[in-house]
Amino acid sequence: MKMLALLFISVAFGIISAQAQTNPVVRKQQFNLDNGLAIQGYDPVAYFTQNKAIKGSSANSVTYKNVTYRFASSTNAEMFQKSPEKYEPAYGGWCAYAMGATGEKVPVDPETFKVKDGHLYLFYNKFFNNTLPKWNKDEENLHRKADQSWLKFVGTNS
Repeated sequence: MKMLALLFISVAFGIISAQAQTNPVVRKQQFNLDNGLAIQGYDPVAYFTQNKAIKGSSANSVTYKNVTYRFASSTNAEMFQKSPEKYEPAYGGWCAYAMGATGEKVPVDPETFKVKDGHLYLFYNKFFNNTLPKWNKDEENLHRKADQSWLKFVGTNS
């Protein structure tokens, strides 16, 4: 009987996690948004194509699964629309270092970033505390822990 109850709980948790990930309203709640904008209005594609943090324009906005992004050009907006998962920031745009070190959602400085292995990582950088160098010192371990921590927020279907 205990085994059956455990199985039921596991299945129920899996269904809830899947619904949370596919439900745009729940998904939006997990993202780091500033006045409804992801990455404080910075262009997610520019990080990959220009290796720069560039502010987007309200004229080039795209909403994907209830999260709004801005782009520096219509070309970047089109690139995003073709493959949004490729350009979305890791961990919902929260600080990668904090996600790995403490499992917490910490705001970021969009100009402090790293693109590696096809992913955009953003970092906190205020009050003499730039977390990017800390991430770089123990990247493999922090990355693994950050992935595990992020699953607590979005479930297993991220």
